[in-house]
Amino acid sequence: MFSKLAALTAVFAVLPMFALAQSGTGDATFFSPGLGACGVTNSNSDPIVAISSQIFNNGLCGRQMNVNFQGRSVTVTVVDSCPGCGSGDIDLSPSAFSQLADPSVGRIQGVQWNIV
Repeated sequence: MFSKLAALTAVFAVLPMFALAQSGTGDATFFSPGLGACGVTNSNSDPIVAISSQIFNNGLCGRQMNVNFQGRSVTVTVVDSCPGCGSGDIDLSPSAFSQLADPSVGRIQGVQWNIV
């Protein structure tokens, strides 16, 4: 009985780590950051991301995300939610977006990302 309880406790202790392991593919846009949902104020030059409110939770605040698009990549920090984003879409700071594409395009499709 004790070993079953210990095993279940171990499984439930590890589950939150898997729940936070997120990845996706979607569109990327950029925004002018300020005070985000994580309680941190950021600027246009900070490498940050707002993620869809469908997957955002406070456990993701401060987590790093690798973002890839057509052979370019950038690492950003989750600081905000994006209520207007679809489930795989992300909203980057202008400096992070410019590492993936020219900001004049406004939106890029097929961006792959994963939270590390």
